[in-house]
Amino acid sequence: MPADRAALGAFLRSRRDRLTPAQAGITAFPGPRRVPGLRKEELAVLAGLSPDHYSRLEQGRQPTVSEDVVDALSRALQLDDVERAHLRDLAAPSARRRWAGPEAAQRPDPGMLRLAGALDHVPVLLLGRRSEVLARNALLSEVLGAPVEPGSSFARWLFLDPQARRRIVNWADFAAAAVGALRFEVGRRPQDRQLTGLVAELRAADADVARWWDDQRVTFRTSLTKRVDHPAAGRLEFGIESVVGPHDPDQRLVVYTVEADSPTARVLPLLASWALEQRGAERVPPAGRSRPPAP
Repeated sequence: MPADRAALGAFLRSRRDRLTPAQAGITAFPGPRRVPGLRKEELAVLAGLSPDHYSRLEQGRQPTVSEDVVDALSRALQLDDVERAHLRDLAAPSARRRWAGPEAAQRPDPGMLRLAGALDHVPVLLLGRRSEVLARNALLSEVLGAPVEPGSSFARWLFLDPQARRRIVNWADFAAAAVGALRFEVGRRPQDRQLTGLVAELRAADADVARWWDDQRVTFRTSLTKRVDHPAAGRLEFGIESVVGPHDPDQRLVVYTVEADSPTARVLPLLASWALEQRGAERVPPAGRSRPPAP
């Protein structure tokens, strides 16, 4: 079975399993049920497909999937916009998803760099494909307690560096969304060998990644609250928002927003000042200099 069709079948099964007949607005077909979710036959009826046609889709034996079928399944499974887009990616013909060969190194978009510079009063991070760090400001490194240098993988830091779990209070919420974003990207770029290799590495190294990957959740630049436990400034709280530039949709500027006059907003200038001093001193704090006080 082609890998792309296996992925399509796995996603359909996962969405079918989570939707009960009552939630779908139908009367359950008679007979014993092994799982609470919809049966294949029930979903086929809801989507206006023959049971055999739907079985071929879920078993990866259907080489082509029309837009009408994708739309019908999306409605029947009550998919949200991100899940619909992911299903459309998985259903795309293999010929449209063929690997195009080695890609050029990622370079930060100049416009996004200018925007990042204008937002230097808050932590900002420019990410590219495979969560590669393209740029970040000193304040982000200070808040996260990690260099996250350009060229490094933000996903590897998030899952493989123990400091990430200690620093991010609601790490599980944030990390689960990151896995969902990786799944969405794999759906878009299934022939990206570096991407699939990264996912395999993270799944093998972290049981949480493996569990979240298997639940088939997909996310796309989800707005989240991130709570950070800073050793000097105490508890910090940010609203994480993403901005996509007009020239390269694979690049996104991640902005750590704050509520006006909140404790986090009041302490950020102190952290920014300390971070700039450290950068000027090659990240070595001057003798006798203490870190900024907690608010």
